[in-house]
Amino acid sequence: MMRWPTWSKVRQLLTLLAAGLLLCASTAAWAHRFHAGMTDISFNARTGSTEIVHTYMAHDIDGLLANMYGRQFDLSEPDDQEVLRKYVDGRFWLYGQDRTRLPVRWVGVSVNADYVTIYQEVEQTPLWKAGAVHHEVLTDFLPDQVNTVNLNEGNAVRTLTFDRDKTEQPTRPETP
Repeated sequence: MMRWPTWSKVRQLLTLLAAGLLLCASTAAWAHRFHAGMTDISFNARTGSTEIVHTYMAHDIDGLLANMYGRQFDLSEPDDQEVLRKYVDGRFWLYGQDRTRLPVRWVGVSVNADYVTIYQEVEQTPLWKAGAVHHEVLTDFLPDQVNTVNLNEGNAVRTLTFDRDKTEQPTRPETP
């Protein structure tokens, strides 16, 4: 014969369940105490173009767009992708060695539950022609946003870090 638990046992189980849920929620909040983006820039010898791939946390991009426009966006929709493209174009670019902006072309975007990946390129331009990187994506929205850029040139990778206070850096170490 099955016995029903006493009220004190039910309260004890509910307390344990609530504590478990609270622990899960606090772990999830702790897991995203930082805001980071990753950009890989490399030369594709086959196409002759410099390729740029940005990866951001999806909920950071969702929050940014909702904050800017007061609505939710569906980045599978071309019109909503256009809004993101304009935002990124205004905050990320490459300078040539003569300090003129290189023509960075939007290629597309892919989205999943965790990440937004943005594809750009500088057509028919090797990476060595880039003199500096300007990167402010999400730093105007998230004060602690840190964007890491990996410049892949052949067998060498150079890493640059950008934040709200450091928005522009040369692609090569400055020589005295």
